[in-house]
Amino acid sequence: MAPKLAEITDQVLFGDVWADNALSPRDRSLVTIATLVGLYRHNELGFHLGEGLENGLTRNEIVAAITHTAFDASWPTAMAAVNVARDALKDA
Repeated sequence: MAPKLAEITDQVLFGDVWADNALSPRDRSLVTIATLVGLYRHNELGFHLGEGLENGLTRNEIVAAITHTAFDASWPTAMAAVNVARDALKDA
């Protein structure tokens, strides 16, 4: 539906930003998960929780990041993220 948006996403976000070796994929996933939780972006969170596991994060690290975010972002966003994580990480 939005081919230009897909192209930019592939070229810039995944081609340039995620490929930059200043941060490891594991660290990028941790930052992304914390940001999505803090901004209440739970539509994207499930996908990135799975990516975080693939990039080397443990289930415990993800849960700890969500818990930590509760104090820096907001309690409601973290509680909602726990519900997303429960589903996304049920087999992890």
